Amino acid sequence: MGKWKWIPVMLASAVAGGAVAYTYASLDQSGISKLERAMELIETGYLEPVDRSKLIDGAIEGMLRSLEDPYTTYMDEEEARAFYESINASFEGIGATMEEIDGRIVVVSPIKGSPAEAAGIKPGDQVIKVGDRNLEGLKVHEAVLLIRGKKGTTADLTILRDGKEVKLSIVRDTIPLQTVYGELREDGVGVIRIASFAETTSEEFMKEAKRLLGEGMKGLVLDLRQNPGGLTDTAEEVVETLVPDGEPIVQFKRRGHPAEVTRSDFNDIGLAKLPVAALIDAGSASAAEIVAGALQQSAGIPLVGEKSFGKGTAQLSQPFQDGSNMKYTVAEWLTPDGSTINKSGLSPDIAVALPPYASIPLVSSDVVMKENEFSDDIKTVQTMLKAVGFDPGREDGFFDAATTKAVKQYQTAEKLEPTGIVTGETTRALIADVREAIQANDTQLEKAAELVREQLK
Repeated sequence: MGKWKWIPVMLASAVAGGAVAYTYASLDQSGISKLERAMELIETGYLEPVDRSKLIDGAIEGMLRSLEDPYTTYMDEEEARAFYESINASFEGIGATMEEIDGRIVVVSPIKGSPAEAAGIKPGDQVIKVGDRNLEGLKVHEAVLLIRGKKGTTADLTILRDGKEVKLSIVRDTIPLQTVYGELREDGVGVIRIASFAETTSEEFMKEAKRLLGEGMKGLVLDLRQNPGGLTDTAEEVVETLVPDGEPIVQFKRRGHPAEVTRSDFNDIGLAKLPVAALIDAGSASAAEIVAGALQQSAGIPLVGEKSFGKGTAQLSQPFQDGSNMKYTVAEWLTPDGSTINKSGLSPDIAVALPPYASIPLVSSDVVMKENEFSDDIKTVQTMLKAVGFDPGREDGFFDAATTKAVKQYQTAEKLEPTGIVTGETTRALIADVREAIQANDTQLEKAAELVREQLK
């Protein structure tokens, strides 16, 4: 099987892109002359002296912007350096993958265990400001450079979710490279979560799979939720442990060429004999969608959860001698049966939502909420209190005496000062506890595990 090496855009984490075979197009002589004439006029007649390299960078960036493709971008030397550092090493930032969608900087998913996840960042959140800097009109890599920073420093973000602006202060940290996490449940079902597809992912996956098999794993749930994609060669290596030999994994369709089918070179490590189900959600994108599509269509493995992100194009990353880089779309990828998922996503075989409190709005820890007040934030807090076992008796946004009592009980249980006021540490503790409640009541995972157990009977 022939493999193309895809190169992802790693943005304060990982945002998938890629590369396939390509050809270079050239400007006709009249086009070159026009560009040269424009440069000559600026260099000789502009009011202030100009830097030629700046003009060239601007010309390239302008050409790419004219394509109106969020995945086609130009990166200067600094941006390109951050791009490659993120592919090949751990990095410092908040740990959230982002894309530019219709001119907006939108979160694809937070990285597992990252500061962004701890702060409650979710897929679909729009980052509109970093500090006082408005992100409107910026390319995604430009926004990411503002968000990334040294460990221990704070990223002050303004997030838009469901039409509501929330300010978050997130302390940056080192985002680790580990991309695969495995555990064996008491029912004998193994769960392997792949957070992204980096250079080490297939190796990590093989290691975890063999460990769980050695511990007696009887069935497998492959968790691709919140996985923004990455390198497709490593994704294909994971797929080849489950998809039969010769079966299609993905198709690449380039301009003027018939679709090229990538097929499985089956790697039997013992997983194919097990019943398997896979999990997807709105944070599953690009290479993760390639994996999910291949499992669903070429291995008959059911997908459980929610519709995926819908990133179905491939990008080529082309470095220049001065250290800058141009990333541009060169192909569309299709599922094994030839379907496109771009902007539409993959639909699960069995749709399962998480509990309602898994999608509650963000609440800023800077907001102060107390008795006799009414707001949407208070409504959210009441829902959170109920989710963690301290039911205030209402979820309509009015902070009554019963809500104060529930807050005090919660604060006492968390060893916080029982003020009855929700702000600061109380808000942050609630966010963390709700996240744990979601994990403890993971309806999507339980349904996938149920499917696996049924196949064991």
